[in-house]
Amino acid sequence: MNDKEKAKYNSPKDPLEEILMDNDGENKMQQKRRSEIVSKWMEGTGPDADIVISSRVRLARNIRKMPFPPLASDEQREKVLQAAKDVIRNSRLQESGFEMLEINALPPVFRQVLVEKHLISPLLARENRFSALILRKDEIISIMVNEEDHFRIQCLLPGLQLEKAWQETSGYDDILESYLDYAFDEEKGYLTACPTNVGTGLRASVMLHLPALAITQQINRILSAVSQVGLAVRGIYGEGTEMTGNLLQISNQITLGQSEEEIWQNLYSVTRQLINQEKNAREHLLNEGREKLGDRAGRAYGILKNAWMIDSKEAMQLLSDVRLGVDLGLLKGVPLKILNELLVLTRPGCLQYLKDKNLNPYERDLERAMQIQKCLP
Repeated sequence: MNDKEKAKYNSPKDPLEEILMDNDGENKMQQKRRSEIVSKWMEGTGPDADIVISSRVRLARNIRKMPFPPLASDEQREKVLQAAKDVIRNSRLQESGFEMLEINALPPVFRQVLVEKHLISPLLARENRFSALILRKDEIISIMVNEEDHFRIQCLLPGLQLEKAWQETSGYDDILESYLDYAFDEEKGYLTACPTNVGTGLRASVMLHLPALAITQQINRILSAVSQVGLAVRGIYGEGTEMTGNLLQISNQITLGQSEEEIWQNLYSVTRQLINQEKNAREHLLNEGREKLGDRAGRAYGILKNAWMIDSKEAMQLLSDVRLGVDLGLLKGVPLKILNELLVLTRPGCLQYLKDKNLNPYERDLERAMQIQKCLP
């Protein structure tokens, strides 16, 4: 531990004392920042929202005869950024409530918040020269500028709504294409920085909560079968992340040789099968031991509501147990919306944004426990 970290731990004002001082009345700044963190996809609405937390469709697009961002000069990246500004100014995007956030103008902690809200990638958070996020007010539609590709258009919706997400994304793709000359090949399709995106440039994904399949130890076998039909299984923050809190993300791996409709429809079909298997596993657990499930959910709620400090991994698992209890009607009065929001509010970047200062791991565990207590009814 270096001297700076020691100073934080040995500060005269104990971090727990500072948090508890705010327990009776939350200040306006923190209320405002909490509302900024919440997005529409966290609402807990939409089809099969008890199992499917969100649906996402993303399109990768590039400008013809312009090097992809990883190989582009600052001058070329600046031209792409200017093209994005021109599209906003000359199209109906501005009237539809879109705004552009230039990444280099955002504090690092807020960039991390955008990553944790699934609005930008970790790469865009780092690539801050001539990069931007074009964001609709409700945060359902977002467009990354100068990430791995010149443009990445995304729609993120609550529940299982892949078709609607595709329609929304396709509509905004048409708007951009009417102003930009896309890099397109008659045989290969849309050209992208990563070969795995060549073709349609489409990535569709769903975020799923599958606790019953995990408890009944069926999850590994089922996810292995999913991987064999051309789908990728990852943690909720994509490649390189593990499944925590029984949450995972499933997406297509192939974009070449299939139409956009075939891609999202295949994912939809597999997702429906996973939903049915999760529901069957939940029914089995209820029949085998309703009281055990109720006790598990109640204990998890009790810990979350009374813990003084809690780390991220434990929080995710306990929130999963509470969520299962709510979905099965064993716990009353806890909205899915609150549980979805807590998946993001308890992340490191969001906790530090709420407190408006850097927090070490010990302080984050304290703040995480306090935020959970404030949110849970």
